[in-house]
Amino acid sequence: MRNVILIGMPGCGKSTVGVLAAKALTMDFVDTDLLLQRKAGRPLQRMVDELGAEGFARVEEACVCDLNVRGAVIATGGSVATEDAAMEHLREGGLVIFLRLPLEALSRRLRNMKTRGIAMEKGQTLRDLYERRQPAYLKWADAVVDADGLGVEETVARVVAAVRERGDEAREG
Repeated sequence: MRNVILIGMPGCGKSTVGVLAAKALTMDFVDTDLLLQRKAGRPLQRMVDELGAEGFARVEEACVCDLNVRGAVIATGGSVATEDAAMEHLREGGLVIFLRLPLEALSRRLRNMKTRGIAMEKGQTLRDLYERRQPAYLKWADAVVDADGLGVEETVARVVAAVRERGDEAREG
């Protein structure tokens, strides 16, 4: 079985939904944010502070490009979809699903913007980030799951349904 790659804004539920979708699909789970932190030996926010958003993106891209797994649900960092080499690598091995939430819902969820490890330039707002990233998410998505107003279980069910609907795409072959 190929991978299922979850992309979307910080706070859209990639990690939470990813773990549960992996269980439902009997797949492994990989969180690229956790992988990056482990490889770097420091929290995401410290990397963003030290390297800036551009430097962080290069380190993140290299980490994702080194990822070599099969049969996993992969929750990506919110900025991975803006990194073409990383997305090309991920897409080669799987089905890309965009977990979409409107800006207002993300604003309510993201209470820890300054400590979460979001790759943002100084002075950049959540709206700026949202508007910049939406085209990238849509560019790479094989399927879009609109999660607005859904609970975790319903979002997981929609991700699982999207994978099963595209069964041929999600299998080796």
